[in-house]
Amino acid sequence: RESFVTYEDKTFKENKMVWADSNFFEFFTVPLLKGNARTALIEPNSIVITENFAKKYFGDTEPFGKSVLMGKMPYKVTGLIKELPGNSHFHFDVFISMSTRGFTHRTWSNVGFYTYLLFDKSTDPRKLEARFPELVARYVVPETARDMGISLAEAQKTVNSFKFYLQPLTDIHLHSDTKYELGTNGDIKYIYIFGMMAIFILILACINFMNLSTAGSGKRSREVGIRKVLGSQKPQLIRQFLLESVVLTYLAIGLSYLFISLLLPYFNNLSGKDIPFSYFFSSQVMSAGLLLGLVLGILAGIYPAFVMSSFSIGKMFKGASATSTGTRSPLRSALIVFQFAVSNGLIIATIVVFGQLRFMQDKKLGFDKEQLLYLQDLQLLGGNTNQNAFRQTLLNDSRIVNATIGTSVPGSQDIYGTQAFGKEITGNQPNNEIHTDIFNVDYDYLPTLGLTIKSGRNFSRDFLTDSFAAVINEAAVRDFGWSNTHPIGKTIVTSGRREFKVIGVVADFHYASIKQKIVPLMMTLGTGYRTGMIVKVKTKDIRNILSDIKKTWTSFNSDAPLEYYFLDEKFDQLYSSEQKTGQIFTAFAVLSMIIASLGLFALTAFITQRRTRELGVRKVFGASVAQLVLMLSKELLVLVIIAFLLVTPLAWWGMNKWLEYFAYRINISWWMFAIAGAAALFVAMFTVSFQSIKAARANPVKSLRID
Repeated sequence: RESFVTYEDKTFKENKMVWADSNFFEFFTVPLLKGNARTALIEPNSIVITENFAKKYFGDTEPFGKSVLMGKMPYKVTGLIKELPGNSHFHFDVFISMSTRGFTHRTWSNVGFYTYLLFDKSTDPRKLEARFPELVARYVVPETARDMGISLAEAQKTVNSFKFYLQPLTDIHLHSDTKYELGTNGDIKYIYIFGMMAIFILILACINFMNLSTAGSGKRSREVGIRKVLGSQKPQLIRQFLLESVVLTYLAIGLSYLFISLLLPYFNNLSGKDIPFSYFFSSQVMSAGLLLGLVLGILAGIYPAFVMSSFSIGKMFKGASATSTGTRSPLRSALIVFQFAVSNGLIIATIVVFGQLRFMQDKKLGFDKEQLLYLQDLQLLGGNTNQNAFRQTLLNDSRIVNATIGTSVPGSQDIYGTQAFGKEITGNQPNNEIHTDIFNVDYDYLPTLGLTIKSGRNFSRDFLTDSFAAVINEAAVRDFGWSNTHPIGKTIVTSGRREFKVIGVVADFHYASIKQKIVPLMMTLGTGYRTGMIVKVKTKDIRNILSDIKKTWTSFNSDAPLEYYFLDEKFDQLYSSEQKTGQIFTAFAVLSMIIASLGLFALTAFITQRRTRELGVRKVFGASVAQLVLMLSKELLVLVIIAFLLVTPLAWWGMNKWLEYFAYRINISWWMFAIAGAAALFVAMFTVSFQSIKAARANPVKSLRID
């Protein structure tokens, strides 16, 4: 719940508050710094608060036993706890005794609470879960029949649609995506995606090391030859080269801590986390780093170690490598292809992610979200008379087009819903019970948002019976089975046997994220505890209109500050996950391209150095700079093109799987792949050409003198 909390002269709006059972602190391992875990939440109007909450209101004074006001009701502090750990799936500052609200009757069909079960270690949860349909038949069906005013036979049909299930506590953060979560969860699929991307980045670095080590093996051939002449055996040489590789890896890990200290604030801001730098010095991370360094060092160094330890002594003293110095080595060519395949794949993924994000932000929502301002907590003004007076005062301003009072606003995560069915069922028509969202609105809701009425009419003050009327969307018409009939005048029955006559049908509009399919919605006249106002303005001078609205608010209520937001900004926040995903993909794509280009740059430099004399001879015999650049570049650029052709179908498949998570999505187009391929080819051409042109323009006389 949320409420304004007051202590002496301090008033703040708090939204991290929750009702909790009296045994909450015995059930969960949240130790109390002060208070008794068994009794802290027994008495009505008792609260347990965190240290930060206590400091916010009480400063350095003792909070235990003192009271704060929530609205006009006093609540006594009966317990004090530390902040909940970051790896908890809920993060509340205030726990309110459930006895305060007198929750004595809890229904099965409309629970309204988060229920936790503590099992004995010998209990099999699956056996208990198998009995849940029996609980539904015994308890839910009679309640449904009573609340909906239908027969037990009709209610019995809900057994297969109304389901309880168990979820392990440790699965909530990464595996749960229900409608009413206690907090913002992660997503295991992104853990897998970004984990694989990190592994690919490490593999790219290992490939660079292998390519450059084997390509430059000629420089160490004499060293290996001398060691062999002096009696070194192949296993000894392999151990030496592996040890060098591992040491370099550990030095890189040490250097990485410098980059972590610099980049961690940016990462925390991007991911929404709060990871301290000290975390990377924990025993778990340090141990993982030592093991990772050993594995990567061996992985990167094992192939060069075997290659260089296998050279023949005769070739070694000539300074030649036993392997090709160019890209003609099949393994080296394959590694280059792999590097640029990964880079191409990440570029394609980045383009698709941003394309989907742009699609969601630009898609027509079915209402005009621009210039819509939502004013929160209108209930603080008092009853309907004051609220309507405040609305009318705003409407006297020519810059305000319209205003509507209600409890429902598009983009909100808190949307009430209920079971409902169409009363007019004839013949053998099946039961049309559905779940529908409900908006409590006023007469001006539809015109303020610019909703399109497909049939019927809007609510009107001229019809007293509209207090029991409903305007529904097209999705509700379809789910009720009314697509082939005229829905106007039909009756909808909701929980509690409440009946509403359909007076209008509006075109479907996206009142939630377009990641979700549009579901049935019915709008009824009325307001609730959380009342707000949507204001349509027609001025670009937002600063002055906001200032004037705040002054009007203060004239009606001087106790609490006005809280507001713009609907277009709220909808942008709904796609923050996709924005962060796109930014992370971009970072990985750029990083992979840099690593691949560095490897290609160094390999090209080595190849041109090995072929310096050949280039000088060709230039003496009339070869142009362009011909020499083409000769040096074409083999490497062909590998980049092959990488693009190989990764394209994999990228198309992977991004199509990712797009399946969206109810409304883009189609992957050919130009996305063309841009990715062109970008990779351009970077590769620039990388290769830089060294190739430098070598081709060198003085052939100096080239022929090189030993």
